[in-house]
Amino acid sequence: MRAASEPTRRSPDAKLLVVWPDRRIEHWPRSALPDLLEAGDLVVANDAATLPASLVGTHLPTGRTIEVRLAGRRSLESGQVSRFLAVVFGAGDFRMRTEERPEPPALNRGDRLALGPLVASVERRRHHPRLIQLRFGGSPARIWEGLARHGRPIQYSHVPQPLALWDVWTPLAGPPVAFEAPSAGFALSWGLLASLAERGVRVATLTHAAGISSTGDALLDEELPMEEAYRISAATSRAVSDARRRQGRIVAIGTTVVRALEHAASFDREVLPGERLATQVIGAGTPLHVADALLSGTHQKGSSHHELLRAFVDDRTLEQMDTELERHGYRTHEFGDSIFVTRCRRSERIPQPMRGRLRPSPRLKVFQP
Repeated sequence: MRAASEPTRRSPDAKLLVVWPDRRIEHWPRSALPDLLEAGDLVVANDAATLPASLVGTHLPTGRTIEVRLAGRRSLESGQVSRFLAVVFGAGDFRMRTEERPEPPALNRGDRLALGPLVASVERRRHHPRLIQLRFGGSPARIWEGLARHGRPIQYSHVPQPLALWDVWTPLAGPPVAFEAPSAGFALSWGLLASLAERGVRVATLTHAAGISSTGDALLDEELPMEEAYRISAATSRAVSDARRRQGRIVAIGTTVVRALEHAASFDREVLPGERLATQVIGAGTPLHVADALLSGTHQKGSSHHELLRAFVDDRTLEQMDTELERHGYRTHEFGDSIFVTRCRRSERIPQPMRGRLRPSPRLKVFQP
């Protein structure tokens, strides 16, 4: 696969690799996504807006330049915005590959960091030189203003031009709590949502603080995803219960939605409303209690996003997916193409939303494992 290097969120020529429960793999235009859904299905999307979570500044004890990438906090409340988990780099910017970024100066408890108009202090070092718990000084209003004025979206070298904040917001962006974009939602548009409504497909949202996708260190990356706060409303909880009662599919838009839904259901298998902290890692052997299908971007082997797919498909199918993505030139990363993966239901009934409604299109290429 090749990296998508342009910040185009809804490319008209975007591709969609579709995986059915019987392991059939098909290649669709992403614009045909509504044809994969049927009345009674529930689409659940992440409505988190992306924070300007990259802050360049100075490590005051040494005078050295640093970049702080905010990576997590334990609450979604707007007034609780002083404490963050953060990954810190030495001098450089997004044009340098993350793996090649220099280490920051030694960070010790109590060190002060000047980050534009904000001043933060190191509350404690974590188990890695790049990972700290920091605390901003000032009121919540002052912190929000400082982030808005000085911060920039977290960015990686595969996109050469600086990203604006609106480049990393999905159409459903609401509360500013994500540290990187919940980019599966880039595939959505108001026109697509209207088309789903016409088909009797319902749409609900939850808020999940999507974390960072890379720290630049292989050992630290193995710990991704980190703890991520999420909130599920009473309306979304009812929508999930209603869809499950009617045997409709729960279609997650992005891996963050899968993580939130499955964590919420890990207590008694019901998706209860409320705010919690997702702590689990989803992968091979993880039982899925809620998500029946997933729309996601394409992900490279070894990433936590790629590992999550093993909860939906067996390893042989995942290998075939990777082969097909490579063979057909799919674009990866946040502005790339997409996949749609359906798993077998707990009753082993294979959903066939296309039956009786669609006819094979000569534009669609089919791969039969």
